[in-house]
Amino acid sequence: MAAYALVTENFKFASLFFKSKDVMIFNGMIALGTVASQTAYNVFAFDCPCSPGRNYYYGIAAIGAPALAFFIVGVMLNKRTWDLVSECRLRRFRKLSTAAAFAVLGSVIGRAVVAPLTWTILSLLQGLAYTCALSEFIDPSSLWGLPPDSKIEDMAMFPCKESVRAELQGFWAEIDRRLKYESQLIGWLVVAGTSLVVFMVMCMRHCSSPLGYQQEEYWSKYRSNEKTLFHRTAAVHAQVMAAKYVESFFGFVALEKDEKEHIVEHKAAASPICSKEWNRVTGVYLYREKNGVPLYSRLNKWATYSAENNVEGFDKEMDVFDSFIT
Repeated sequence: MAAYALVTENFKFASLFFKSKDVMIFNGMIALGTVASQTAYNVFAFDCPCSPGRNYYYGIAAIGAPALAFFIVGVMLNKRTWDLVSECRLRRFRKLSTAAAFAVLGSVIGRAVVAPLTWTILSLLQGLAYTCALSEFIDPSSLWGLPPDSKIEDMAMFPCKESVRAELQGFWAEIDRRLKYESQLIGWLVVAGTSLVVFMVMCMRHCSSPLGYQQEEYWSKYRSNEKTLFHRTAAVHAQVMAAKYVESFFGFVALEKDEKEHIVEHKAAASPICSKEWNRVTGVYLYREKNGVPLYSRLNKWATYSAENNVEGFDKEMDVFDSFIT
């Protein structure tokens, strides 16, 4: 029940923060994958050492190390991370304001923390790692009836029920209940705190955005369609160019039937694209307008300036912080 409630809460604040359906589904799958990983880890891998000093480090590592790994992977898999890297490499952030850079960085971090938060909250709600880490710090005097000769070594053994001394077995349930109460309380406080932070970020975003709700929805759909069409077209363009160069080397090119159709249909239109043009459509982009007309992406902006034969004007503009990225 705790895991089900956690997943429900995670989907609620994920759906608020990420308005794009594709992104929401993707992050939902990340959360569910994290739940499965957490369950498998607790069943097959978690094994508290039940030793003074080691318990604490093992429990903290069981919560923190996977969360850190999930965060790093989340940052690596986010396209905007590499947009920032490209922006730094190509333009050294000269055309990106500080506020815009922080907005994009916030977007990357916001998406990357879904899996770490899910892992941390699940760990706290299940209480195994917390019980392992904090058992040795329980004050024996706080347990009525506990033998006075009980030491820190005895307290550290409580996560391993079968290893607890016979005269202390009766205290296992109370210690386990106390530590799980603390762990779950912290877990639900993290859920509440995260929900509050997401709500505040959403309020700030809507207050600072120059776009209405419908236009934001349109922007999201535009970017999704542009990305799909761009990658599909890039794949065909690369295939056409590769076929052209292979044919020039061998004198012929071996193609499948559907590949031949692509080559014949697009061969005349395909031509090499110089690095300068690739760089113009690569990097960070925030919402802009030109004479009141929205420019929804770097590609949209490039096409607008190209239609006016004013590509140089593209390079002179400074990207400013107009709104949070959705």
